[in-house]
Amino acid sequence: MPGPPLLPNVTPGVRMTASPKKPQQTSLYAEHCKVQPRRVDGRFRTLKWIATGILLTIFFLGPWLRWSRGAGVPDQAILLDLAGRRGYFFSIEIWPQEVYYLTGILILGAVGLFLATSLWGRLWCGFTCIQTVFTDLFQWIEYRTEGDRSKRLSLDSGPWTSEKFTRKTIKIVLWLVVSFLTSATFLLYFSDAFVTTMELLHGSASSSFYSALFLIMASTFLLAGFAREQVCIYMCPWPRFQAAMVDEDSLIVTYEGWRGEPRGTHKRGQLFENRGHCIDCTMCVQVCPTGVDIRNGSQLACIGCALCIDACDQVMDKIGLPRGLISYDSSYNLAARGKGTATRRRPIRPRTLMYTGVLLLVVAVMGGTLVTRSRLEVDVLHERSPLYVTMSNGATRNGYTIKVLNMSREDQVYTLRTEGLPQASVDIIGYTATAATTVELPVKGDSVGTFRVYVTVPRGQLVNKTQELRFVLTEQRSGRSDSFPSIFAGSGE
Repeated sequence: MPGPPLLPNVTPGVRMTASPKKPQQTSLYAEHCKVQPRRVDGRFRTLKWIATGILLTIFFLGPWLRWSRGAGVPDQAILLDLAGRRGYFFSIEIWPQEVYYLTGILILGAVGLFLATSLWGRLWCGFTCIQTVFTDLFQWIEYRTEGDRSKRLSLDSGPWTSEKFTRKTIKIVLWLVVSFLTSATFLLYFSDAFVTTMELLHGSASSSFYSALFLIMASTFLLAGFAREQVCIYMCPWPRFQAAMVDEDSLIVTYEGWRGEPRGTHKRGQLFENRGHCIDCTMCVQVCPTGVDIRNGSQLACIGCALCIDACDQVMDKIGLPRGLISYDSSYNLAARGKGTATRRRPIRPRTLMYTGVLLLVVAVMGGTLVTRSRLEVDVLHERSPLYVTMSNGATRNGYTIKVLNMSREDQVYTLRTEGLPQASVDIIGYTATAATTVELPVKGDSVGTFRVYVTVPRGQLVNKTQELRFVLTEQRSGRSDSFPSIFAGSGE
């Protein structure tokens, strides 16, 4: 009986074995889907526009505000003068030596953010973050040039036509204009706005200025125009630890699952019996700038903008159901309404009291130091090589470098003397002909005077190898004195 026909390319007598299947590799990275939020109106959308308008107005008008400080001093109200090494904020002037005020501002910003989060959840992210503000502005331009969500989706998926090219080009050009204005305005905070603007218009600004202008412009264009929600979800560190600032009484965007489930489609005239109020219209997802489905609970990607509340409330109005299926409330109240128990508002609690206390303490310390701060600062540096010199007559001499920072606008003359060493005399290179017990130090206004000082103690007056020495500086005009400690070294006797 003939056997079965041989398969092509198979040698008789050779046993065939099935080749093992290669396992299919699954990507660990989800493909990015562009979020195209739908336009929505409502109370929270109005609040966002108000916040955006106020913040953009402050930002773009800030460099042009003037504040008179006298002759020879910049009159820009808000200025970080890098060339002059000064910081100006209206009547407040900060020197590099007062960098601790920057530390105080950072502490105020951090603790203030903690307090706001513990009270209102991600209020900062949803309404006042710079990424949110400029993304809102860029999305508004996109809406005005390409239309609402459905039109944009159709435009993106369709072929390139003259209309598509025109709309995309206009959008990109407007984005570039806003990015340029944003970058230029930011740099105006670091130099005189009028002078810098004229240099920019005439093309005479420095190469470093143009480099910074391009870098900030490109960052604004890419982050607000294309990265958008990816900045909030992947790049920003705040969502990772903001949950530590939130408790059961913090106001957050919540979905009333006890009321909305089980969800299902709805037809006109249909009764809501044995089912939830959510009609699964996905409007809450469509208006979300980060593409979050709030019905899945609180999520890292939710920035708390509450636009889903506006969208859901409009749907509830159309189908004749009460608003609040998605609400801006605490998790405690969400659970309480599900159980039919009383809700509560508890803004005063241990964590908010702690944050408020820290804020008030930092404000008090910074305010006190600003009011009482001296317009004089002195650094005394003892010479280290050699520590001391023994003179031919047996006296001991130490060298010092004294830097006097005169933070007033007027030229000042200070009287310098020493305390702690009897019969000590002072000699200043270039200012005194002979040693004396007191000497005068002239320092120009708004500048630093550097003086080479020698202090000499007669033989027999130095008991220990090192003794405490204090320099006393007296402002001749006001008579105010300040003392500054140092040491005097010698062989000891």
